[in-house]
Amino acid sequence: MMQLSNGWTKTEQQIAQKAFKKAHQREINHLIQQVRDNASEIAELEDLWRLHDFLSARRHDIDGKYDYRESMLLFVFAQLIQQGWLYLDDLEGLSKDKLTKISALTRM
Repeated sequence: MMQLSNGWTKTEQQIAQKAFKKAHQREINHLIQQVRDNASEIAELEDLWRLHDFLSARRHDIDGKYDYRESMLLFVFAQLIQQGWLYLDDLEGLSKDKLTKISALTRM
């Protein structure tokens, strides 16, 4: 396999991109369900503002978490695994070294 200068092969980049998108979609689907559940319980203006605050906080969290810079991916993947949005199986095909580092980071 041709190794790129940044330490990620083309195949690994494809695996990483697919896993990244999969985790993001899982979290977004969960968020959409939470919003549907919360929206159905809105009875007064204060409930609406509470939902707004919840969405603002989640947007900030999600926008900050999904950092696709290759220098950050091992840390991002470890965090996503810790939070249950990604599984080690989703990263199958990455080098043993990268998988070992991700596994170690999930235990920190």
